[in-house]
Amino acid sequence: MQNKDTQQENQACKISRWQLLKTQLNNLSPQDFKAQLAIQPNARLIDVRTVEEFEAAHLSGAINISYFAEDFWERIETLNTADTYFIYCRSGRRSVRVCTLMRNGGFDADKLFNLDGGLIEWETFFNS
Repeated sequence: MQNKDTQQENQACKISRWQLLKTQLNNLSPQDFKAQLAIQPNARLIDVRTVEEFEAAHLSGAINISYFAEDFWERIETLNTADTYFIYCRSGRRSVRVCTLMRNGGFDADKLFNLDGGLIEWETFFNS
């Protein structure tokens, strides 16, 4: 049986794993994502949604490396770990995972940027 302090501590520390991972990344609002991408012309823009999602619509200049593809990590490993990358998906969850994997795989964490809220937020801001 847990004591009262341990029970309170467990209740106070309820943060999802996804949210915890997100706090360790460079998360940009749609406005900042667009602005930073514009001033970094050599940066790579990566859409990590499925091929079908990508074909339906994507940001101009993006390449598609689906998080769910069997060759996902092999394709990531072909990228230069020192380059700058802007990563996005539909809602921001897959891109958080991809940024985390890239950071853990040797990519420069200061050069990895996640579109906070994904294309849903992008469309809300730029298509409203």
